[in-house]
Amino acid sequence: MGRAASARRIATAAAYGGGGLVGVGAAIAGVAVAEGALAKRSIGLRKEAAPYADGLYGPRRPGTSLRFVFLGDSSAAGLGADSALETPGAVIAQGLVEASGRPVRYVNMATVGARSADLELQTTRALLVKPHVVAIMIGVNDITHLVRPQTSVRDLEQAVSRLVEAGAEVIVGTCPDIGTVKPIAQPLRWIGRRLSRQLAAAQTIATIEAGGRSVSFGDLLGPEFDANPETMFSADRFHPSSAGYAAAASVLLPSMIDALGFTPQEERVPDQRLGDKVLPVAVAAITAGDSFGTEVHGARVAGDDRGPRGRWAQVRHRILHPLPRAEQPDPLSADDERSA
Repeated sequence: MGRAASARRIATAAAYGGGGLVGVGAAIAGVAVAEGALAKRSIGLRKEAAPYADGLYGPRRPGTSLRFVFLGDSSAAGLGADSALETPGAVIAQGLVEASGRPVRYVNMATVGARSADLELQTTRALLVKPHVVAIMIGVNDITHLVRPQTSVRDLEQAVSRLVEAGAEVIVGTCPDIGTVKPIAQPLRWIGRRLSRQLAAAQTIATIEAGGRSVSFGDLLGPEFDANPETMFSADRFHPSSAGYAAAASVLLPSMIDALGFTPQEERVPDQRLGDKVLPVAVAAITAGDSFGTEVHGARVAGDDRGPRGRWAQVRHRILHPLPRAEQPDPLSADDERSA
């Protein structure tokens, strides 16, 4: 089975139910569970909370504030960052301030250890904030706990659908390739790589079908992390460091800026020289997964959003700009605190 067909099969099973682990036999899955327990002992348990970064960024900027919410797991929360202002949410919030010229209210709903099933509660809480834009990073804990990919994808698609229906722009950072995490031994590293890439592609398909955008994190933990583990990983050798989170923020931010309509005019048109193209969504999902930072969103061809091979999707390689240094935000209002 080709990778695009496999991803499409997972996404279809998510929509209609059924299916187990794709491409991993029961015996191998049993080995993975045993190896996963060893990896957890090697990595150790992170009992501390992620740095608290919620607040009103750019408080002295004119205009009404934009509301930005982050959902997901410890990576969305920024566990491992050296300070609150170096979490991905804080960096992105400051970037949105600079791009829009308006203040940004940032609320983090992500929780350490979360799986895709936890998105239901996080989404319910996020809707109380009435966000303009939502970022989601989820999937690694689904892989390490061998959650059925169909279940994970269904939970993600339902969350994206609810947020989109409420008027929010939704950008999903897909599951990174965990095959490069050093404390994870073989064969779990090989299994993790296969499952995480498979899940990421299916996440892209589900996100596009639900009306959101995806950004590939396939190689977030890839070559640069592999070459510079002391810099890119935090002390536990599993979660990214401040530098690692900056890499994630650098590719999420341009897509969020574009979704909100603040992309500079000269960067709005897809550029074929960068590899931008329209493809069937399953093919687009695999193409994006092979290149860190690639965005995928829904597209039309000759006025139709679907072709012979399913939903059309635009693959974009956005121009990355230097990240702003996050400034200390003002505390949130009492209403924002109650929503969070």
